[in-house]
Amino acid sequence: MRSLVIGLIGVLVLATSPAFAADAATQEANKKAVLEFYDVALNRKDFDAAAKFFGPHYIQHNPTAPDGIEGFKAFLGFLREKFPDSRSEIKRAFADDDYVILHVHSVREKGTRGRAIVDIFRLENGKIVEHWDVVQEIPEKAANTNGMF
Repeated sequence: MRSLVIGLIGVLVLATSPAFAADAATQEANKKAVLEFYDVALNRKDFDAAAKFFGPHYIQHNPTAPDGIEGFKAFLGFLREKFPDSRSEIKRAFADDDYVILHVHSVREKGTRGRAIVDIFRLENGKIVEHWDVVQEIPEKAANTNGMF
């Protein structure tokens, strides 16, 4: 029992240390930056407003999207042209170290079921420098009643 109490005190000291608080603050700031970026970029399709969230480089892992900041600019142009009314609703957001993960319901055309997306962003010094995503169409009928969100 004594070991358990000492261990819990150690965890409490670690959790309240300035370094832990700074890490938590950084993670919250990263999450806030990605949420703001997602809204101005994917919902408003405003590259100029979104550009301030990028670091000096941007690595894109989606095989259908061009690499780099200019590639992202081209992607937003595609969305504005082909899917001007597209909207993305963030259902969940998580931060872990320099990563922010979003669970998103994306609808490109009104009246459609849309897609479930998991977006993963890596940040350096509070700026987005890397992106991965996994995209799944929402089926008309599911094999369960749990829903995708």
